[in-house]
Amino acid sequence: MRRSGDVVWLKTVLAVAVTAAMLSYAMSRNPVRHLVGGKDRWKPNFNYTDWSLQETFYVGDWLYFMYDKYMFNVLEVNETSYGTCNEQEFISNITRGAGRDVFELAQPKPYYFLASGGYCYNGMKVAVDVVEFVPAPQPSPLKSGCNMITGINPLIWTIVIIVWTVSVQNR
Repeated sequence: MRRSGDVVWLKTVLAVAVTAAMLSYAMSRNPVRHLVGGKDRWKPNFNYTDWSLQETFYVGDWLYFMYDKYMFNVLEVNETSYGTCNEQEFISNITRGAGRDVFELAQPKPYYFLASGGYCYNGMKVAVDVVEFVPAPQPSPLKSGCNMITGINPLIWTIVIIVWTVSVQNR
């Protein structure tokens, strides 16, 4: 008889864990890989400001630079260097030599990138403003006419249903 109780307990714990994982997944998002410039990629004479304003960049997302590896590169710079196209004091050279470089947006802040060799003056520079992902707020419960059942937190309600279902099946 003791074994039956252990099985019910194990099933209940498993059900609660799965429910909690599903709820936490619903409140998060997968990182996005942004192809810099879209179909036009990383090249001169393109308006990267317009492109970046059409995108939303979150912490954990990636920038994907695709370009002619024999002509261009990608440097991370500060805001001043970005504004003046100064490539001398770059923060990091993210160029790896294949013409397909990725950069993780790890912090909520503005990031600035440019191509050296004078290409910055031809528009090869991009600024992206990275923000934290904030999940959509949960709908507020009804204020009037709310009965006990509909006022229960959805997580608690789910747990109650799972425990009840498991206990009924094991009788």
